[in-house]
Amino acid sequence: MDDQTRLELEAAAFRRLQKHLMDDRPDVQNIDMMNLAGFCRNCLSRWYQEAANERGIEMTKAEGREAFYGMPYSEWIAGHQTEAGPDKQAAFEQAFRENVGEPDKP
Repeated sequence: MDDQTRLELEAAAFRRLQKHLMDDRPDVQNIDMMNLAGFCRNCLSRWYQEAANERGIEMTKAEGREAFYGMPYSEWIAGHQTEAGPDKQAAFEQAFRENVGEPDKP
């Protein structure tokens, strides 16, 4: 397989994953994804932002999220995010440290 075809297939797989998470399974909470898989929609949006930045394209965290979510992140939260109990929050903090690093402190 040539490099261009591989690149196109990888891009198609990413777009399908994005569609699955945004359209087919918006009920699946980011915190559950992070706790089980070690990544979530926010990770994917961050990886998108980082890839843009590595190529000299300036993109903020908010812009990366909007590119991935297809809307401002605040709209996604309002329409899809539910409250997480203390047990899920504790598991998330551990999963975040293991997979991303120390959480940003407010």
